[in-house]
Amino acid sequence: MSEASKNNLVIEARGLVKRFGQEILAVDGVDLAIEANTIYALLGPNGAGKTTPIIMLTTLLEPTEGSAKVAGFDVVMQANDVRKTIGVTFQETTLDKELTGRQALNYHARLYGMSKDQRQAKITELLVLVELEDAADRAISTYSGGMKRRLELIRGLMTDPNVLFLDEPTLGLDPQSRARIGDYIVELKVNRGMSVLLTTHYMDEAEQLSDKVAIIDHGKILIEGRPSELVDQMGADVITIAGQGNRDDFIEKVNDLSCCETITTGNGIIQIGVDSGSRRLVEIISLANERGFTVEDISVAKPSLGDVFLKYTGRQFRD
Repeated sequence: MSEASKNNLVIEARGLVKRFGQEILAVDGVDLAIEANTIYALLGPNGAGKTTPIIMLTTLLEPTEGSAKVAGFDVVMQANDVRKTIGVTFQETTLDKELTGRQALNYHARLYGMSKDQRQAKITELLVLVELEDAADRAISTYSGGMKRRLELIRGLMTDPNVLFLDEPTLGLDPQSRARIGDYIVELKVNRGMSVLLTTHYMDEAEQLSDKVAIIDHGKILIEGRPSELVDQMGADVITIAGQGNRDDFIEKVNDLSCCETITTGNGIIQIGVDSGSRRLVEIISLANERGFTVEDISVAKPSLGDVFLKYTGRQFRD
């Protein structure tokens, strides 16, 4: 039995690095330890380096440095074994639009050597799972964006993978389609015991679906944990302030308050994690007046994973 299997880890990466040429460092020392029957989300802005780890873990790209195992198999030395245990859905649609949905699934299964009876049974089962049975014999060119994503999802399930990799599985979909695909992903874990590694830049998706989330930016994992644990670190409430004046002095004095648990700044916005927003609001405003900082806008809210995300990645635009 492999070390990963003994430790109940389905994905294990140590010091994973990927460089493209001399100037581009896409992945910078990523460590992962993902247990079986877990939904794990890599959450990050556009261009953060979310996709490249998946490309390496699915054996399509060799790491520049470091090592990784999937289901106990080394992604470089045992690439064929890894491929037999995984399913993958990438951001870009790779469906042949001239085929019907049923034909696309059938051709995929034939590539993996499944018998005719196995293929037919599995196709029927999976079409029902994502509610595509009525559209199965229509050309994929007639499918909506959500239908194509559902078809790609079950194509990755044709071979009963132990680990499913989903790269931005709901990108560009309407809220209803995103919610339904989220339901399918949870069902794969709960009813089929599958392990899922997904990338996303949707905060609600990571918070609602994942057992564990890692915030990644510039190819580095900045923080990892259960969504609820990461949110709790922000304080019971978050006071968000915009204003003008002696900002640095105000921030310094706020940081000295016993009620201040975290403080984050960026693009003229100050976010203060406190033990009780309603009780501390007057105190914060009074302190601003004392320090020569004019409050122009202020609000109190319960913290979310979005607040954690902004704390670690900032507010600048991304390409």
